[in-house]
Amino acid sequence: MSFKDLRYFTEMMRSLGYPRQISMENFRQPNFPLVAEILMWLVKRYEPNASLPHDIDSEDDRVIFIKYVAQFMATKTRIKLNPKKLYMADGYSVQEMLKVVTMLYNAVKSNKSDLANEDVTERSFDISNKISELKQARQLATDITMSGAKLYELLAMEVDLRELRLAAVARPLEMSHIEQGMKNKVVTVENEIKGTQHKLDNIANDEANLEAKIEKKKAELERNNKRLKSLQNVRPAFMDEFEKLEGDLKKLYEVYMEKFRNLTYLEQIVDAYDRQQQVKVEETEKQLRRMQDQLREEEKKLLNQTDTFENFAEDSDGEEVKEAKNRNPRVVGAMEASDSESEEGSDYISSGSELAGEGEEGEMPLSDEEDDDDTDSENYDEKEDSDDIDF
Repeated sequence: MSFKDLRYFTEMMRSLGYPRQISMENFRQPNFPLVAEILMWLVKRYEPNASLPHDIDSEDDRVIFIKYVAQFMATKTRIKLNPKKLYMADGYSVQEMLKVVTMLYNAVKSNKSDLANEDVTERSFDISNKISELKQARQLATDITMSGAKLYELLAMEVDLRELRLAAVARPLEMSHIEQGMKNKVVTVENEIKGTQHKLDNIANDEANLEAKIEKKKAELERNNKRLKSLQNVRPAFMDEFEKLEGDLKKLYEVYMEKFRNLTYLEQIVDAYDRQQQVKVEETEKQLRRMQDQLREEEKKLLNQTDTFENFAEDSDGEEVKEAKNRNPRVVGAMEASDSESEEGSDYISSGSELAGEGEEGEMPLSDEEDDDDTDSENYDEKEDSDDIDF
């Protein structure tokens, strides 16, 4: 029991109007008189006309009291109490009594709130989940009606039965009737004793029958065990063929596992080879791209060199023509000249015409370095073609 439950119990009992002051220390030790008084007050608070046994001196009386209270709460309030905890009369009993006190406190609290509100509104009840309770209520109403009718009939017979009852009570007792009744009772008891003795005698016979059945079952069990052992020792006719097929199956399974392992290994090798080839293809593509880029750069360099050579050739042709003109100045006066001078002039003219012709055609003699570059480029092109063919 917790301190919180005990505090709630005392506060609720005080609010319900319990005349006695309840302390938290009352339930540290078993206190059955206090628990009985509280239970009696709770029952009277719920049902003022309820009749309870007031004698709680002996253990049997206490048990009857607790049993009656638990039965009353179960039938009237549908609250299930634990009689053992109530009989302990300590903190555990407070937990059980708190169930009833909480129900009464909530009822009083709701009643007070309804009286405080002036505007009373109709509440909507959902009885769809209470069909079973409705059926029980109808059955109880029928039973109450039948019980009331039966009670009415019995009360109507009370007028005649009262006279007979009073006459029987007022009639003096006769010893002969008492003696006859006692003899009848003795005979009845003797018959019961004989029946019991007969049953005790039959117990020995029943025991012998049971032992015979047990022995029979044991013999049957031994026969079945022997039969089982004989069946286990007998070798079936198809056992040789079965063992042979089992050995063949084992060999086939070993072959299958070996082939499966080899197949798995070869698949791994093929996957590794494919990955290597893929890497090689990627590397060759990268090399080809690098070589193409290098060729483009070399072509650009060659084009730049040819342009510079052409410009240089044009400049050299112009300078030679000027030198030729300077070496053959125009003569004013006599038109005669020596043979040597005329030959030199013709030589210069012829050389100048040759240089001019070469300049017009745009063909210049290449140096040794340029010849080597051309041969290297041709060899590189042939190598590239061969690589493409191999690829």
